[in-house]
Amino acid sequence: MSSYSASGAQPAPLAGDPVGAPISLCAREPHVPADRLVAEMVPPPRFDSVRFSTYEPDPAQPSQTEAVRVLSAFAAGLDGGAGAGGGRRRWFARKPQAPAGPRGVYLDGGYGVGKTHLLASLWHATPAAPELKAFGTFVELTNLVGALGFQQTVRTLSGHRLLCIDEFELDDPGDTVLVSTLLGKLVEAGVALAATSNTLPGKLGEGRFAAADFLREIQGLSAHFRPLRIDGQDYRHRGLPEAPAPFTDAEVTGAARRTEGASLDGFPALLAHLSKVHPSRYGALCDGVRAVCLTDVVPVEDQSTALRLVVLADRLYDREVPVLASGVRFDEIFSEEMLKGGYRKKYFRAISRLTALARDAKPLVAGAA
Repeated sequence: MSSYSASGAQPAPLAGDPVGAPISLCAREPHVPADRLVAEMVPPPRFDSVRFSTYEPDPAQPSQTEAVRVLSAFAAGLDGGAGAGGGRRRWFARKPQAPAGPRGVYLDGGYGVGKTHLLASLWHATPAAPELKAFGTFVELTNLVGALGFQQTVRTLSGHRLLCIDEFELDDPGDTVLVSTLLGKLVEAGVALAATSNTLPGKLGEGRFAAADFLREIQGLSAHFRPLRIDGQDYRHRGLPEAPAPFTDAEVTGAARRTEGASLDGFPALLAHLSKVHPSRYGALCDGVRAVCLTDVVPVEDQSTALRLVVLADRLYDREVPVLASGVRFDEIFSEEMLKGGYRKKYFRAISRLTALARDAKPLVAGAA
């Protein structure tokens, strides 16, 4: 089964899930067929209906209004014309010329300023058929190369007008060389690029690996993009009440048993299970799950585990799956050292998203009475 469909419909629980009892994520070993990976490169359900018109810029942050203006013009400039409705044959009939300037736009800003909303709005606004546009996270893009092979990925994506990459981050040298080469090939084929990140393109990789040794690749990546800074506060918590304190194990377990399609797992066991599932499959891990219930949430002890949890938090947030938990608060799961290190922006994003999902989950307990 795929992690989500182009229509954004919520899939049914998977075969093998217990009937009349909470789902266990730890019991799932999802597999996503390679031939469906490209078809699934669309905005996730949370962003299926967003548009530039639904983005609400903060009046105190003029960069947000400017971003809407720039991206709207960028989309209009990618006029699909007859080619967008005529399929790939017309698109390949003539080789596009490589542009003289940057072929992409790079949304740089803190977590919670609406970058993914804007990126998905760009995808929706681009005048081309859905099969000529691709949207995915950086992890999903690198997994696509692993599944299809580099040359086949280039051939597949070269027929697109637009490639949107959410959460663009370089965590290791291998990804740096791979993505630099891939995007260079796609730009030569005339594919427009758009990406979101918490880090300027020229600063990618800093604090994570010896980025100075890969300066040529990083500078090459940077040359493909026009940076667009978006300032602001985290909208997910702007004017909203504090997230609820963690509930008791009994409250979480009871809510899981009452809620159709809910999962129930111990947090330590789930973290251990995530180490056995490729991060690109975390979306499929959540297929059909309507609420995630976790007991015994504890601080994460090592960075590899923490980074896997970040990816799971992103996939749950994309799918609007509330998270009900007992144990420590989500703003206490990453150590002070982690929040000061090279991955700190990822961890703060995960805290922001998990806190929002915890707020969404509160009615699962409140409605018990």
